[in-house]
Amino acid sequence: MKLKFYLAATTVAVFGLTANAQAAVPESSDPIKLAVNEWTGQHISTHVAGKILKRMGYNVEYVTAGYYPQMQAMEDNTVSAALEIWSSNIGEHYDNALASGNVVEIGDLGLESVESWFFNNAAKEKCPGLPDYKALNDCVGAFATAETHPKGRFVDYPADWGTTNVDRIKAWGLDYSSVPAGSEGALIAEIQGAEARNEPLLVMFWSPHWIHAVVDLTNVSLPPFEAGCNDDVSVGVNPEATWDCDWERGYIKKMAWSGLADKWPAAHKLLSAYTLRNADQIPMMNAIDQDGKKLEDVVSAWVDANEATWKPWVDAAMR
Repeated sequence: MKLKFYLAATTVAVFGLTANAQAAVPESSDPIKLAVNEWTGQHISTHVAGKILKRMGYNVEYVTAGYYPQMQAMEDNTVSAALEIWSSNIGEHYDNALASGNVVEIGDLGLESVESWFFNNAAKEKCPGLPDYKALNDCVGAFATAETHPKGRFVDYPADWGTTNVDRIKAWGLDYSSVPAGSEGALIAEIQGAEARNEPLLVMFWSPHWIHAVVDLTNVSLPPFEAGCNDDVSVGVNPEATWDCDWERGYIKKMAWSGLADKWPAAHKLLSAYTLRNADQIPMMNAIDQDGKKLEDVVSAWVDANEATWKPWVDAAMR
């Protein structure tokens, strides 16, 4: 009888502990407020995390927030977390938020941030020395146009985004002219047009972006970034010039209100573990921006299809 009673009591205790552990989530019924910024990729990163949190039982609210103002919003706890912060364009707002003590980093998102020179498959055919940037002067004619002849044409960012590629071209001794595009849309039109005509293209662009889902673009192997190369002639491949290195590879961080870990500890663990790859985000961006699918449907489909990826994060967060 004592043994039976002990086993019964132990069974109740074990199941009771499991039930209590599960019942502890959500730790608060207050909404976890996730910042939503101005671009599709960020919407995807945020809604995937939000969908997983909802499946854990949390109340999630999406808050439209300006990219810079969201940092103050996290300090004030009017936003609980922001999940796609690019080092390349957040500036002092990032450091200021951390210095307040009310905002903390919760890890890398996992996206690989790339801003650099790209070429298409037609360019590879006409310039077999690529991706080495030194090969570009061996095939200037393949990239020359009536606008730039005898120099090759390099399609650059819009002028109001910066003109540092002009300095890079000069520093590397390349026989190319920087031709600024008028907008992001104009850059995309250049890429799609060159692809349709099977014409060589050399272009300044970035990843992740939906265009990579439909056009095969490859990075030019430029001299790697070195701290100081933009303002110190002694740094980089040309001892007489600055801007003689590639664009710096940035990082993409997740940040949160410092009280998140205390108020919603399991959610904090989940968001800290959460990652998304370029290969995950880019097809979803294309489905939304080009195929016209709804964000909610695209995100739900990804979450349903990738339970093996995110379920271990949930299991670990619930312990």
